[in-house]
Amino acid sequence: MITFKTNLAAAVTVALTFGASAVMAEEWDMPMAYSATNFHSEMGVVFADKVREYTDGGINITVHPGGSLFKGGEIKRAIQTGQVPIGERFMSAHANEAPLLGWDNLPFVATTYADNEKLWHAAKDSVNAQLSDLNLVALYTCPWPGQGFYFKKEVNSSADTQGVKFRSYNTATATFAEALGMVPVQVEAAELSQALATGVAEAFISSGSTGYDRKVWEQLSHYYKVNAWLPRNYVMVNKGVWDGLDDATKAGIQKAADETGAACAAKSEELANWYFEQLEANGMTVTDASPEFLAELKAIGEKMTNDWLEQTGADGQAILDAYNKM
Repeated sequence: MITFKTNLAAAVTVALTFGASAVMAEEWDMPMAYSATNFHSEMGVVFADKVREYTDGGINITVHPGGSLFKGGEIKRAIQTGQVPIGERFMSAHANEAPLLGWDNLPFVATTYADNEKLWHAAKDSVNAQLSDLNLVALYTCPWPGQGFYFKKEVNSSADTQGVKFRSYNTATATFAEALGMVPVQVEAAELSQALATGVAEAFISSGSTGYDRKVWEQLSHYYKVNAWLPRNYVMVNKGVWDGLDDATKAGIQKAADETGAACAAKSEELANWYFEQLEANGMTVTDASPEFLAELKAIGEKMTNDWLEQTGADGQAILDAYNKM
């Protein structure tokens, strides 16, 4: 006679044989600041799928886009303190805490995808050391398209920008705003549409991607293709969590990260001009900045780079020296 005890033993054996990976799977929540339809968030889902595959189901990542789990400004600390094991953050937003993290916001230093990749390779070791001090490990980074200016009117020089309320997302953008006579206001991407609709912000600098995602043509009329810099988002893991993983799991996650980072950069470049087309299709004027305005921006940018070098010292200079030799 087959007993209950025999059935139970058989069930346990099957579970141990075929279901170990499911039983042992770690569930990771991954907050992201940008909307689910933004290419960074879409690539976050790709990354999660790859991690699940390459760890044989050992790590199951649930992506939370649009600041739904933590707002953008809260994500770094949430990872650092272990509230979540992983997340994505626009790390130059924290350059006031660690100036080296502003390496990707140096105006007009690296204005193409190829040059941005070179600058990242020049900065990578120093940035990773800085992140380690913050209890973070970068798995991959991905550039945004080049940054340009959004306004609700035609702008030909700083004479047209006086007193404009300007949405800033980090120290660099706030510095640009002040140098142009504008008033910087801190607004996260998820809150941008409301800020524009209520008049909290009247202008900002970002890529075509942000303008498209937030449908800014409903409030703004002009986009100037300045291409000042190509900032990066980082997908990062808590260092303690990372150090606690076995080598095989780390290798699987890093393989997923390397593949996703390359695909994300390619998608960013592929979409750059498409975003401009969509802005124009929705009634915005998309054009290059006037020679006078561009000259003003480059003069401000040169001062900003010098200020960054003063703040970062030998580490910052080493990054630019290495980049200039590439």
